[in-house]
Amino acid sequence: MKNLRAILLLFLANSISGIAQGISMIAIPWYFAQQQDTQRFGLIFIIANILSLVWVPYCGVFIDRYNRRNIFLIMTVASGLLLGGVALYGYQSGALPWYAVAAVFAFTFLNYNLHYPNLYAFAQEITEPRYYGRVTSLIEIQGQFASMLAGAGAAMLLEGTTDGQLTIFGMVMELSWQIEPWSITEIIAMDALTYGLAFSLILLIRYQPIAERKIETGSLWQRLKVGYQYLVEQPGIFIFGIASHSIFVTVLITSYYLGAIYTKEHLQTSGAVFASSELFFAFGSLMAGLAIRAIFRRVNIPLSIIMMTAATTLLFAILTLTKQVWIFYIGSFLLGLSNAGTRIQRIVYLFSTIPNQIYGRATSVFRLINILFRISFLSLFALSFFHGSEGIAYAYGSLGLFLFITLTILLFHYRNYTIKGQP
Repeated sequence: MKNLRAILLLFLANSISGIAQGISMIAIPWYFAQQQDTQRFGLIFIIANILSLVWVPYCGVFIDRYNRRNIFLIMTVASGLLLGGVALYGYQSGALPWYAVAAVFAFTFLNYNLHYPNLYAFAQEITEPRYYGRVTSLIEIQGQFASMLAGAGAAMLLEGTTDGQLTIFGMVMELSWQIEPWSITEIIAMDALTYGLAFSLILLIRYQPIAERKIETGSLWQRLKVGYQYLVEQPGIFIFGIASHSIFVTVLITSYYLGAIYTKEHLQTSGAVFASSELFFAFGSLMAGLAIRAIFRRVNIPLSIIMMTAATTLLFAILTLTKQVWIFYIGSFLLGLSNAGTRIQRIVYLFSTIPNQIYGRATSVFRLINILFRISFLSLFALSFFHGSEGIAYAYGSLGLFLFITLTILLFHYRNYTIKGQP
């Protein structure tokens, strides 16, 4: 495989920063849940998604126009400086105000909108087509392994130990030492330091492009319109790209917003359980990276995504009707498996059908529609009706209904998808 060293360095840098990012993005929702301030956090999440509507089109254009390695370098520097500044303010003032914590969450969330599309586009650019499936799976494996470590780290740092006992993966572990819970300031400071290490690794990357592309000029909207026009001319890809993102919509809402409320209000348990659920989610995602291509080797990609969407629809129905922690853990594992599995299959499909030259802009259209769905649901779930033990169950049921509708759309348009010639 060409550019193997570059790919490995990219994976390593992504893993290191991903662990600290993951801990922060688990800790911040729980921080607001502990403060009994979930509705304010919901508003923050809505604002972050609204900002994404403006930011995402620029992300796609940046990815298609500029050197993707340099984009990563600029991102790590900016992230390290901003989070480091917030942490320094927290140390100097003794504690961070809620709006500083919210700013870190919003910035990291917006960062994801550029980071992951750039990661996949860069991987496509430096990988031979016959390795797309393997590299996509490896990205998922390393990313979710980092998320597993983040979940374990968050479980340890959020709650510390109680009489030498630490809860990870739903199991109580006996330790010979005591771990004090970390403050949100300390967690953000650790996050900032990892960006510096990621920058050093990305700086070492040298590569030879496999997918050739030219630098385009013209206004932002002229260039973005190219991606939209391509999708309009390819209705099968357009419909598939929108509907196949439905599981991702539910995952972002539950992971960053509803999950903490579900754990605290519906299950009436601790932050260690919430962090452990993220650990189970990451483990499921890791299993998808290792095995999803083998599991569906005799099934075409659109059909495999239809099957996983159907399974996830059933899963949300079960979570709506139950209050058992062990079911929540199993559900988190299966949600991680289906979310990562559909992402791997979807990206391989899109790699094979969308030219690298317009990949960033075309997938930006999907992300914009995804954001609109998230804003709609978050605005709905901000109502007091969806808070408390019973209300949060109705929120999970609403997401299950949404998945059922997108499943129906995927099935109805199945004949329009490109099946032959896919990897």
